[in-house]
Amino acid sequence: MSAIQGGLSKLKKKHIKLKHQKVKLFRANEPILSVFMWGVNHTINELSHVTIPVMLLPDDFRAYSKLKVDNHLFNKENMPSHFKIKEYCPLVFRNLRERFGIDDIDYKESMTRSQPVIMDNPGKSGAKFYHSYDRLFVIKTLTSEEVERMHSFLKHYHPYIVERHGKTLLPQYLGMYRLTVDGVEHYVVAMRNVFSNHLTTHRKFDLKGSTVDREASDREKEKDLPTFKDNDFVKEGTKIYIGDEAKEKLIETLNADVEFLTRLHLMDYSLLLGIHDCSRAEVEGYEGGDDDDGADSEGGGGERIPWGTTPPDSPHQLMRETSLQYETGIVPEYDIYAIPSSENMYISDAPVKEIYFLAIIDVLTHYGVKKQAAKAAKTVKYGANVDGISTCDPDQYGKRFIEFLSKAIE
Repeated sequence: MSAIQGGLSKLKKKHIKLKHQKVKLFRANEPILSVFMWGVNHTINELSHVTIPVMLLPDDFRAYSKLKVDNHLFNKENMPSHFKIKEYCPLVFRNLRERFGIDDIDYKESMTRSQPVIMDNPGKSGAKFYHSYDRLFVIKTLTSEEVERMHSFLKHYHPYIVERHGKTLLPQYLGMYRLTVDGVEHYVVAMRNVFSNHLTTHRKFDLKGSTVDREASDREKEKDLPTFKDNDFVKEGTKIYIGDEAKEKLIETLNADVEFLTRLHLMDYSLLLGIHDCSRAEVEGYEGGDDDDGADSEGGGGERIPWGTTPPDSPHQLMRETSLQYETGIVPEYDIYAIPSSENMYISDAPVKEIYFLAIIDVLTHYGVKKQAAKAAKTVKYGANVDGISTCDPDQYGKRFIEFLSKAIE
């Protein structure tokens, strides 16, 4: 038996022993959240007793740890007395957290100190989104089919993250779990939040590089923080003003990520863009965000924090120094997706002082039979010569995506 198998074997044995120990309760207003918090606490504690291998093996991408809890002593108002926890690929996700600079104890603290908070705007997919109480992480519900797709994706995603030394705009996947409550199975994945936990997101866009049916609905525009789309972006004349040097590095990362997704025959992903207006924040006198979080995105807002208590003297300067794309090697625990506007850019003679939060989201859609049928239907509706249809083959999709963003970034 290998050391890894031995470690996982011990993991399973310890699950049996821990069933009878005194159990810490995690109080949440949804049973599923109580079980999630309990599960993260348990699985992170268990991993601390497992010998971490020097390198991962193929079996680690199929491994899991399971625990069934039947305990009548639980306070049923706070937590179900019967539930099951299954963590998928525990060593793989632990390695990913490490490569993304996330300490397991910090991860556990964020997920369990207080209950995750549901985001107000569910996406079109019907998935629910929660953010951790400190807004550092996002928890998204999955379907069983999406779990299968994640497993298939993970065996390519992990080597890519290793190859890129964690430098990517792809979602940072940190853990995947099955939670069974009252016989009903729920699947969730944990990710890093794209948006800042302490800087307000003033505007938000979901960009695909397509033009057909790509504008925010009237109902969407009524929200406190609407998610605008490609046609809105172009119509407003919005640009991402970061300067030539930062643009070159950003496009390099985007090209690498898109090439990776194209190789896996994936499409229909978006660039999630959040814009923090530094000048507006200074006028308002605080840094922070509303509780109305993004729809169908891996990003949430930030809590309202008085301007004077924000850690850096100049958030704009800090972001310029610590942004992932600037490759300074100083990456903080927050705001790694941030890029500041170039200090020498102007709009209508007014200096632009903005911080952009951007990442690629919704990356698991495979160009299969359903998507090919959708393309055919849209072609009939809009005509074969329309190149703005969002459903197209992965090569065309990736090329158009990069072209659109190259024009959007200055």
